[in-house]
Amino acid sequence: MQHSIEAIARAIGARAEGETGLTITHAAEPAGAAPDALAIAMAPAYAEGLKQGRARAAILWDGADWRAMGLRAAVLVSRPRYALSGLTQLLDPGPEIAPGIHPSAVIDPSAEIGEGAAIGPLVVIGRGVRIGARARIDAHVSIGADCVIGPDALLHAGVRIGRNVRIGARFCCQSGAAIGGDGFSFVSPQASGMEQARNAMSDAVAATDHQWVKIHSLGGVEIGDDVEVGANATVDAGTIRATRIGSGTKIDNMVMIAHNVVAGENCLFCGHSGAAGSTVIGDRVVMAGQSGLADNITVGSDVVISAATKVLSNVPAGRVMMGYPATKMSTQVESYKALRRLPRLLREVAEMRKVLSKGDRGD
Repeated sequence: MQHSIEAIARAIGARAEGETGLTITHAAEPAGAAPDALAIAMAPAYAEGLKQGRARAAILWDGADWRAMGLRAAVLVSRPRYALSGLTQLLDPGPEIAPGIHPSAVIDPSAEIGEGAAIGPLVVIGRGVRIGARARIDAHVSIGADCVIGPDALLHAGVRIGRNVRIGARFCCQSGAAIGGDGFSFVSPQASGMEQARNAMSDAVAATDHQWVKIHSLGGVEIGDDVEVGANATVDAGTIRATRIGSGTKIDNMVMIAHNVVAGENCLFCGHSGAAGSTVIGDRVVMAGQSGLADNITVGSDVVISAATKVLSNVPAGRVMMGYPATKMSTQVESYKALRRLPRLLREVAEMRKVLSKGDRGD
């Protein structure tokens, strides 16, 4: 599909200059850009690559001298990465899913399919499911009984949605994600070693010779509007009440959201992060890669949890956390600096001991 420079600028709220009627078919990095590509060079360092490519037009930072770069047209933006979100949305056609319902799809007679929905090959839709208007469901997706998928959803190939999952509008789910599976919840007839250790905070536990008994998940999952779930991420069903994900929250690949978690609106869960069972998370919380939350804690709104941080206790709103165990970032940085100084301090103490020892022998 072709797009004019003028149309691109209008779509992303930017300014177009030069031959704005020029058309492009795709975006490319500057050095490899062909004449039909829009070169992405939104900082001076990237613009150097334009000399190696053949782009006629580029998306540049506000104030860039595009004529001096040998271009015939330019789109000028003040907030580059935000502009990139609009540009990529414009240029992304999404997966090819033929309109209507593929003959190989297996759909329970009680299911309701909204107007304009597209159901791909080998999709399985269970009893009592309601699919919203214009939803697009790619191949090999399975949706369990009594689920609701809102309008304009996009489910990529191989998504698995269990029973009793309620999802709002404009949901996007990447391949391999699993939503609504049973929570990891097991109990023993008598106090297990894990319970003993947790309750007594002791270094040893008594043998119990027990077996684990499953606590079943009856609560399902509730997901708000405009939520995205990454590839191979998991959101477990709640035990009695639903696990909840607030509107606007984005969940990266390989993220784990455990049973009974309540996550607020517009949160960001980066790759390999995880929230253990019954954790309550406020709005706009950011969990960087490989960070984790212990179970049954509360994290306030606007908290930022840095990469690989492990949070073991409640966090007040607006705090930046770092390290293991997690502390305020300023405290963690101070502790790290002190730890780096420790070898030198030990050497100084050893020298002082030598001096003092000599003084003692002289007496």
